[in-house]
Amino acid sequence: MPVTIGAKPSPDFSSPLELLSDCHRRIERFLAVLIQIATRANGRPMSVEERRALEQALEYFRNAAPRHTADEEESLFPRLRNLNRPEINDALAEVEELEADHATAAKLHDEVDHLCRKWLLENELEITAAQRLKLALADLDKLYRRHIAVEDDRLFPIAQSVLRAPDKVEIGNEMARRRGLNSHRQC
Repeated sequence: MPVTIGAKPSPDFSSPLELLSDCHRRIERFLAVLIQIATRANGRPMSVEERRALEQALEYFRNAAPRHTADEEESLFPRLRNLNRPEINDALAEVEELEADHATAAKLHDEVDHLCRKWLLENELEITAAQRLKLALADLDKLYRRHIAVEDDRLFPIAQSVLRAPDKVEIGNEMARRRGLNSHRQC
């Protein structure tokens, strides 16, 4: 990844909530790639560049996205639930919906992955399959826009203010372990 002089450094596992938000930017970028290719190519044979971009986006969602979900569901959400603080009750009410979003997103990603693998294997995608792909991607886009807004705008700021430093350290360590990394590398 290129370095930009004067740019804010990317968060690492010592700032797990910032890192989770940074992962949202990757989700948005890779989803945009999938949508662009599905729309532009519309089932026709893809160029070498399109194939490469599609494969990279699929790889991201196949590997990194499930770890991100685990970061939230196994590390962040349980710690918030254990706080028993009235000022976070509204945020906790949204956690169940966020978990449901994760399940819905996983099903949509399975469909997208299946259709894209078929496209890559057969070099073309029949028009009904191309339409299904675009619909699944539109559903993912709608889901992620709302989901990410809830987390970035409401849940993560609340978590940042109510979680103790040792909890944040442990969340970061758990995130790093999920990736087989030490706690000073990026997601």
